[in-house]
Parts: sequence; structure tokens; C-alpha cells
Amino acid sequence: MSELASKQIVAQEKVAGPWKEAWRSFRKSKAALFGLAIVAFFIIIAIIGPRVAPFGMNDQLLTNRLLPPSAEHWFGTDDLGRDIFSRVLYGARISLTVGFSAVLLSAVMGSFLGIIAGYYGRWIDTIISRIFDIMLAFPSILLAIAVVSILGPSLQNALIAIAIINVPTFGRLIRSRVLMIKQEEYIVAARAIGMKNSRILWNHILPNSMTPVIVQGTLAIATAIIEAAALGFLGLGAVAPQAEWGKMLADARVYFINAPWAMVFPGISIMLTVIGFNLMGDGLRDALDPKMKN
Repeated sequence: MSELASKQIVAQEKVAGPWKEAWRSFRKSKAALFGLAIVAFFIIIAIIGPRVAPFGMNDQLLTNRLLPPSAEHWFGTDDLGRDIFSRVLYGARISLTVGFSAVLLSAVMGSFLGIIAGYYGRWIDTIISRIFDIMLAFPSILLAIAVVSILGPSLQNALIAIAIINVPTFGRLIRSRVLMIKQEEYIVAARAIGMKNSRILWNHILPNSMTPVIVQGTLAIATAIIEAAALGFLGLGAVAPQAEWGKMLADARVYFINAPWAMVFPGISIMLTVIGFNLMGDGLRDALDPKMKN
């Protein structure tokens, strides 16, 4: 083997080493693996659910309204005779899409603002930080309700509202990270040799700031799913006839005494999904944060 090839292999191992170590640490946690299994299960359901659902999302048959779980309708039917099992499968795609999309949008916006505030400092940092403080002064769900009330009730506007209220969390997280990184010797050296700020931010600051964002993003998806369900329950998110889990809970609450299954199964779906992302997020935090390792 040539010396050049040997150096390339060593370089690749150095790059992959931290991620291999993180995966090894992640696998040691049974709770994290359990959370990963739950998340993987619901992602698969979201992908293939509509194709394997025994009924359409909005197939109605009033003669079958509020039927209990049976061999034909595994989760029973709702007040319009729609198959709840099929709607839960369709709802997985809607809820996960909202969760992932809202967190991705908030992570991008928050990371951009946090990097700018942390790197440039001074009045830019002051203005952005005060905006974050004002937004964090309000309970997140109330701020989301205010945003949706301005934009109008819809699933898309609920997604935007959830993204907006999560921006300060990502912004402050990455800002604190940038404040530490920009004091490192390699950043000081890059400035000394005249490297452009844009190149420093893109090639050095951003890659080394992503670890906490990945962890926070995983945990934030669980929160986003709950917030989307809450807005749907209040009638400010998904609208009929969309099979969003929160909206399904809202539609079924009137019949809870006579048909509890109409609320139980969407509620269990929300609970399991949130638990899965939380367990996986905790495992990622323990694996990627050196302070959490013994």
C-alpha cells in the first residue's frame, strides 16, 4: 500500500471517528434504541400508510358511525362512519410532515440569526438577542395561537407558527456555541491571514456548531408534533376533513363517553411519537455531548 493511500485512510478514520464513537455510545442506551425504533416505525407508517390503509381517509358511511373496534374496523369508526385506523395511518404522514418541516425551517432561521449575532456581536447581537428575549417571554402555545390568528387557521399556517416560535431556541443555542468557537486559535489564525468572514462562517463556524442543533432538532420535533396537535384541537391548525391527530381528538371529544376509541387511538399515536423522539433525542445528547459521558 502506498504512503499516500495510507495517509488517506488515516484521514478518513479521523473524520469518521467521532461519529462512530457517537453511534457506539448511542447503541449502549436501550432507551435511545427503543426511541429510534418507535420513530422508525412511525416514519415507515407515514410513508406506506396511505397505500396499505383498508379505507380512504374520508370514506364515509353513516350507517357505520361510532362502531367499536372489530375485525373490519380495527380502531372502530368515528361519528361520520370513517375508519379510524385508516385515518390514523394518514395522520402519521401529516403530523410527521408538520413536525419535520417546522423544525427544519426554525433550525435554518434560528441558526442563521444565531451565527450572525454570535460572530459579529455588538449592536447586531443586541438587537437579535432582544428579539429572542421578547419572543421567549410569551408561552410558546400562546404565541403560536397569536400567529395563526393573524395568518388564519390552516395546517400550513400552523406549520409557519410552530417554526416561528422555535426560532429563538435554536438561535440562542447556536449563538452560545459560536461565542465559544470564534475564540478558538484556528478561527483567530483564519482572521489573521485575511480569510473572508463568509468563508470562516461557512467552512469553520457552521460545521462546528451543528452538533447541538441536531440534538435540539430531534427534541423539537416532538414538541412541534404536540403543538400542531394542540392547534388542531383548538381549531386553529388542520381543518376538516384532514386526518390530523389533534383535529381527530377535537372531533371525537363530544363522543368520548359513548365512543372513547375515537379519541384513544389518535391520542396514543401522539404519545408514542413524542416519547420516541424524546428518547432518541436524549440518546443523541448523551452520545454527542462530551460532558454527558462518564
